[in-house]
This record gives sequence, structure tokens and C-alpha cells, in this order.
Amino acid sequence: MGLSGDDRHAPPAHTPLPVRHPRLRIGTQLLARCIDPCLAAPCIVHILLYLGPSLSNCFSRSGQPFCNLLNCCIVLPEALTLCWSTICLQRSIVKITGVRTIHFAPFANITFLELTTDSGVVGLGETYYTPRSVTTYIGEVLTPLLLESDPRQIEAFWRRAYENSHIYGNKGLEMRCLSAVDVALWDILGQELGRPIWQLLGGTSNPEGVPVYNTCASAGYGQKPPDISRKVNTAATGTYQDFEAWQPGGDAGELARSLLDMGIRAMKIWPFDRFALANHGQTISFAEIDEGLQPWRQVRDAVGLEMDIILEGHGYWALQPARRIAEALEPYKPVLLEDLMKPDNPRTLAKLRSSTRTPICASELLMNRYAVEEMLRADACDVVMTDVTWAGGITECRKTADMAETNNMGVIFHDCTGPVTLAASLHLAAHATNTWMQEIVRAFTLGFYLELVDHPFVVENGRMQPPQRPGLGVALSPEALDREDCQITVLA
Repeated sequence: MGLSGDDRHAPPAHTPLPVRHPRLRIGTQLLARCIDPCLAAPCIVHILLYLGPSLSNCFSRSGQPFCNLLNCCIVLPEALTLCWSTICLQRSIVKITGVRTIHFAPFANITFLELTTDSGVVGLGETYYTPRSVTTYIGEVLTPLLLESDPRQIEAFWRRAYENSHIYGNKGLEMRCLSAVDVALWDILGQELGRPIWQLLGGTSNPEGVPVYNTCASAGYGQKPPDISRKVNTAATGTYQDFEAWQPGGDAGELARSLLDMGIRAMKIWPFDRFALANHGQTISFAEIDEGLQPWRQVRDAVGLEMDIILEGHGYWALQPARRIAEALEPYKPVLLEDLMKPDNPRTLAKLRSSTRTPICASELLMNRYAVEEMLRADACDVVMTDVTWAGGITECRKTADMAETNNMGVIFHDCTGPVTLAASLHLAAHATNTWMQEIVRAFTLGFYLELVDHPFVVENGRMQPPQRPGLGVALSPEALDREDCQITVLA
């Protein structure tokens, strides 16, 4: 390789040694690209040709031996650091070599996804509902894309997968599968760089942790195949029977005290749902309203205004009964009305918002930022909720959170699903400056989450910290993968 005349001489001792010297730069760049030791030799020669004269000058020149020795001590670490960083940054493109989905029979709706790179890094993702369809779509559509992509180029992969699915609709299944892949890719990137995801996003805006609220479900909630009645898997057992506590005959006031004892100061219940099933949510009687208000009265009688209460509506109601419910709840000071109506008509939801003083929250069912933008344009909500493993992964939900911030709105991160969803949400929630709350289900975090993953989700003073290990900071435990009810499907 030809060398210019200026490259044959190191700078004089009295001149600061430039670490961006052409010979050092050429040597480290070539070394970074070498996989054959024989080819690496000329690269090392480039580096030594730069360092050799420089170090020789340090020792041979008289007059300031201590300063020259000190200069030498600075040059060596500086040069070695540059070599190492250049090698790391310019290493050959990472490849995905393994793709597999993991399913546990007792948790029928959760699909875990593992992506393995050629360097042995395993990225973990997750999504919820229709696990067989999820596995099929990831195998048929997304795996071929993954095998020919650098997993560190997350934004480019997201856009390619989104545009490829445009011709047959890219919400629903397609977006949920892309969400699982996106989270796994962020996990890989964080592990490659040795940093947790929240740090890669730009650091934390919530150093004391993310405020949480408890969705008052029990262990088997949401574990049956999805249908409008949201059946509970009664075979599941757990310490916290939070769902039963606010049902007829229960004591929601005692439930509120239990949550406050754990430092949790917000809770979510859905006592009006059962009345919607009888007539497709088209009307609700005043007697049914009064019955649905019972747990609200119990909480206010027991703890007053110490506990914030969110109403979940699951999108069951038409406009007229939704207005009636919202009006009846106002004396009990609900903090939010979430999905009283389906978020499929922004103009109608805006009518509900204009008729109540209680803030309207919408909605994890908006599967990307474009749907959220329609809500914001219609003035249909006060708070935005998103789900990282439904609505596009970290890549898309970060943009959704930014959009809410632009409109001076808070954002809530949904999790009534699985441990990877919660971990990924906490990374984004810790980063976002407009995070209002993170949803948790203590029956899950202190129950089956501990069985499946190697990270404990701990609430302290009403807040939860994101995992601190590189990447997602959460992995499926070896014991979980050895369970008899664990089914692994290898896709690549």
C-alpha cells in the first residue's frame, strides 16, 4: 500500500500527538475489517509505524525526560482506545442466525420471541393473543426479512416490515408481530453496546422510577382465548385475588388499603362491564348504574381520596350509556375514563369528552401513531395510552409518546399481558418526559412473571425502576424453558 511522504514521520515531541493521524486511522480501520490473521499483519504495521517513532521521540529527546515519559503514557492508552473503539464500531455486519417462538400452555395468549445473532446474543420479544397466528406470521413474513438484515438497523427494519404489510393491512396481527420483533432488536442492540435500552433512548427522565397503577385482576385474568366476555382462567391460583375483591360481595375498600400498604396509590376496575354484555352496550339502567357504583363507594368510604381510581370500559359502550356512566361517576372523582367506547370513531369519542369533566384516555387499541394522530386532531382524548408489544414496539411507541408530548398530554404504558411487555414499557416510560403512569397487575408481577423471567419487578414508594442490565435486562429463565408445558417452535 502506498504511503505519502508526510506519513513517514511522527510529529515532533513539542507538538501534541494527534490521535486521528492518517496511519493510525488506516491501520485501525483495516484491522476492524480483517477476519484473517495474515491479512491483519499490514494493519498492525500501520499502527506500529505511527506509534514507533512517536514513542522513540519520547525516550530519545533530552531536556524534558519526565514530560516526554508522561507524553508516552498518554499516547499509548489513547491509541489503544482508538484502536479498540474503531474495531468495535466497524465490526462486520451482525446477522440473525436463529428465530424461535416460545409458548407456555398456562399462559395461553402470550407468545415469546427469541432472536439469536451470529455472536450468540439473544434478543427477547413478546406479544399477546392468537399465538399460533403470531408464530405463523413471524415465520412466513418476518423471519426472511430478519435473516437478511443487520439487527442493529432497527428503524430501517421497522419501516421495511411495515411497508411490506401495507397491501394487506398492517394493523392487528401484523403490528403485534412487528412489535415483538422490534423489542427483541432493541434488546440485541443494548446487549451489543453494553447499555440498557432506556440509556440508548437518551437516558431517564424519571430517575426515582415510573409511577404505577394496579389493574385489579387476579392470576387467571386474560389467560383464556379472547372473546367479548373476557373469561377468567379459574384454574390459575395466586396470592392476590384483586378481581374478586371488587365484584359483588367483595370489599373494594380493603383492596384499596392493601394496595396503599404496598405504596400503590392508583387502581383500575371495570364494574360496569357485566351490564354491557346483555344488550351489546346500547343502554344501562339507573339501577345497574347504582350497582356498578358500589365498589367506588367502598373505596371512598375506606380510604377517601388517597386512592386514585381509573374506570376501564373495554370499549363496550355506545355513546348514550357511556355518557350516563361518566355523569354518575363524577361525584366519586375518577382520575380517568379508559375505553368506555371503542376508539374507532374519534368524532363520537370527542362527543363523550365534551360531556364530562373526567379526563378521557385512549387507547392501547390504537395500533400505531397514525391512529393516535386522528384522535388528537379530533380532540377526542386527554391522555394517550399505548402498548409497546401491540402498537409497534419501542420504535413506534416512542413516536406515539412524543406526539402526546407535542400536544401537552401525558402518556400511559399498558401492561396486562406479560413480563417482556412490562420490561420494555418501563424502559420507554423511564425515558419519556411526559410519562403519567405505567400499568401493572400485581397478581402477575408477583406471580407468574417471577416463574418465567429472571428479573423481579419491584414497587417502591409507588414507582418501579426499569431493568438495569444491558438491553432489555430480562431473559426467560432456564427453569422456565425446561418446563413440561413449554412449547418451542424453531423458525430459523
